[in-house]
Amino acid sequence: MEQVVIIGSGCAGWTAAIYTARANLNPLLITGQQPGGLLTTTSSVENFPGFRNGIEGTALMLEMQEQATRFGTRIQYLSRVESVDFSSAPLKITVDGKVIESRSVIVAVGAGHRHLGVPGEHKLENKGVTYCATCDGALPVFRNQPLVVVGGGDSACEEASYLTRFASQVYLIHRRDSLRASRIMAERTLANPKITPVWNSVVDEVLDVTENRVTGVRLKNIVTGENSTLGCAGVFVAIGHTPNTQIFQGQLTMDEAGYLTLAEGSRTNIPGVFAAGDCADSVYRQAITAAGMGCAAAIDAERWLAGI
Repeated sequence: MEQVVIIGSGCAGWTAAIYTARANLNPLLITGQQPGGLLTTTSSVENFPGFRNGIEGTALMLEMQEQATRFGTRIQYLSRVESVDFSSAPLKITVDGKVIESRSVIVAVGAGHRHLGVPGEHKLENKGVTYCATCDGALPVFRNQPLVVVGGGDSACEEASYLTRFASQVYLIHRRDSLRASRIMAERTLANPKITPVWNSVVDEVLDVTENRVTGVRLKNIVTGENSTLGCAGVFVAIGHTPNTQIFQGQLTMDEAGYLTLAEGSRTNIPGVFAAGDCADSVYRQAITAAGMGCAAAIDAERWLAGI
């Protein structure tokens, strides 16, 4: 029987692995189908402490993995958790048809970006299409350039406001004629002279006319049906996230959006099950906050196993 199984291999999962391994708990980490999580889709991480010149997202995840294995973390690569049974001890995780029993589990399955699903979006990821202004907005390629933000909620407004620090102009594309954001956030956004709203419009295609980078977007006005083209150097998609928590439905408590709700620290409603990272964080969703949550979950699991 395992002492602790960690599900997920992003910042939260690897940090939890480092801490539990150093505590001699001999953790087993299940990477999932995307080892390294969403951070591996980010070209450059410039806001993670300790890397003054920045670091590639994949490289950062590999560094964390090496650190975790150095202390004895065992890794099950590219395995898919098919189901879990947390109804009684020991806790059961079915991975690729095999049942793994464990005294404790740390859930660090992260969240996925909602995508536009339009031509050019996938092709130009990391080439001007991004899903995190805080992560990528300060990159040189976006400085003093027109940028597009897609969305109309608080997240989109926050992204647009943040990008005004770097962009020459920010165009906020929204499918309605008013923002869904909170009143104060909407008022602040619309009052910013560097933010231009484009109402009743959707992105039909992300363009790369002259090179293998974003050069603009093709828009459609959903009221008039009119098509237009808007030049830009980057497209920041801010239409929400979907936590990867579907397999825990009916066992772990979560909010309406699917984010796991925590009782005390990193504890879930099931004794011995802890959660960390973006699957339990709908507010910050940063690499460093996920790492901090992974640390907390590891310490909580260690203390729980020790009966403290």
